[in-house]
Amino acid sequence: MAVNFEDQTTLFNFVVKQGNGVKGLIDSGLSCVPQRFVQPLSERIASPDALTREASQPIDLSQLDGPNHKDVAKQITEAAETLGFFQVVNHGVSVELLELLKTSAHEFFAQAPDKKAIYLKEVSPSKLFKYGTSFVPEKEKAIEWKDYVSMLYTNDSEALQHWPQPCRDVALEFLKSSMEMVKRVVEVLMENVGVRLEEERMNGLMGTKMVNMNYYPTCPSPELTIGVGRHSDMGMLTVLLQDGIGGLYVKLDNGQWAEIPPIDGALVINVGDTLQILTNGRYKSAEHRVRTTNIGSRVSVPIFTAPNPSEKIGPLPEIVERDGVARYKELLFQDYMNNFFGQPHEGKKSLDFARAN
Repeated sequence: MAVNFEDQTTLFNFVVKQGNGVKGLIDSGLSCVPQRFVQPLSERIASPDALTREASQPIDLSQLDGPNHKDVAKQITEAAETLGFFQVVNHGVSVELLELLKTSAHEFFAQAPDKKAIYLKEVSPSKLFKYGTSFVPEKEKAIEWKDYVSMLYTNDSEALQHWPQPCRDVALEFLKSSMEMVKRVVEVLMENVGVRLEEERMNGLMGTKMVNMNYYPTCPSPELTIGVGRHSDMGMLTVLLQDGIGGLYVKLDNGQWAEIPPIDGALVINVGDTLQILTNGRYKSAEHRVRTTNIGSRVSVPIFTAPNPSEKIGPLPEIVERDGVARYKELLFQDYMNNFFGQPHEGKKSLDFARAN
């Protein structure tokens, strides 16, 4: 019997509750976008022909260890102060692994719905692995056109035990081979603001690590939908692998949107809210969003690094002393995280929770 996708409850149950996902809609032969996914005019991404000049020149991280250290460090810090996004090459993650990650993401989402639905948040055998659709679909006026899996890292043995194939091995290797680069970039950013973080503090600020695999199915009407709505990331830094299809957009200071174009072998790095708070606004967490496409199904693989839930975050004293004012209050990261995940994407509104009164 055909499913009536125009009935809101039926549609929501099919996509979200039963775990068929957006991919299940497309696989059912759907040829038009159901109303529940149609975004308000203000949120639609009208044309793929956005500016692409921003962040299109990748930064060569291997140069940090040579005579060009100062120049490369300046490229990193300037990008973090302005756009909040930059791309890197020679980052220490093998190109072969990057290709395997994309293949593995497609393999996971190609599985039958019942193979994926066992990992829905409500029933998943482990809190370290969950599968779902959109961000907080039960609170969104229009659901985002995205399925995802989320892998929380605690230690190697638990990841090997609880993360399923085909994601497990490649995601774990991606995480482990990226962390040295992430710490190096944070050190460069902190050095630029005159701060040296002790190892214990650094580990606390980047103690939460998560690898996601995002799947954006082919969409019959991309102009009506969004893959991910306007938001900034809550953590320190995000490392992102995107495939060749493209569709990642970042908001510029003038209100326009620029695409972060896919570059073979490159990784995208963006500043999160925590880093903006710690540096008292010196570094900018980037507001970004994702467009859907009708030319093929797109995958991306982000690594999110964020503080331990018990870590306190607030502007670093050295920076406040220099600035003469604290623009954000000190708060427990758990509280910031609860607020972040408690509401739909709405630009950088989540940062308001941390602003000084």
